[in-house]
Amino acid sequence: MTPPPLRLVLFDFDGVLARYSHDTRMADLARVAGCTPARVAEVLYDSGLERAYDSGALDTHTYLQQLGEGIGCTIDADTWIAARIAGTQADPVALELVASVASRVQIGVLTNNGALMLDAIPRIVAPLFPMLEGRVLCSGVLGVRKPDRAIFAHALAHFDARAQETLFVDDLFVNVQGARVAGMHADTVADARSMRTVLRRYGLV
Repeated sequence: MTPPPLRLVLFDFDGVLARYSHDTRMADLARVAGCTPARVAEVLYDSGLERAYDSGALDTHTYLQQLGEGIGCTIDADTWIAARIAGTQADPVALELVASVASRVQIGVLTNNGALMLDAIPRIVAPLFPMLEGRVLCSGVLGVRKPDRAIFAHALAHFDARAQETLFVDDLFVNVQGARVAGMHADTVADARSMRTVLRRYGLV
């Protein structure tokens, strides 16, 4: 079967371009605050703080303030980013695939993360910059999370692309389903090997 003509490929970040270790990130923040990783996780996740930030319901200042109050330590943007970098490792093979795709079509990142990730991502996947400059979209900035159809509409508008000319890849099938509802081509990938398989199917590598 002839693959459809594509103009844009959108990649999820965590689980696709990089491997995220929740435990490592919690431990790094706990070390700074002098508390337990379990306490950091309680403040961020059990309280709903992280999801509120990722959804755009909180601005960065308020989010960091509430995080710091919860774990008993001032957490500034640099400290947060350092912990996120400590817990996130780029997949070099995936980055090579993305760079190859970028020589053929537009690329972008669409991730369920807060605005601080706009500063963290260029440091984590440095080889993809500046080609990804202005092409990273975070749910916390857009005010809506995947798999809500509205976030895909935001992405298409940002890149001036049509759904039928866009491929979206994510490690969570629920997000892939959301993209398909929005009219996009979409597939689940679990690692660089499965990403290569998907991209090959669409004639991109």
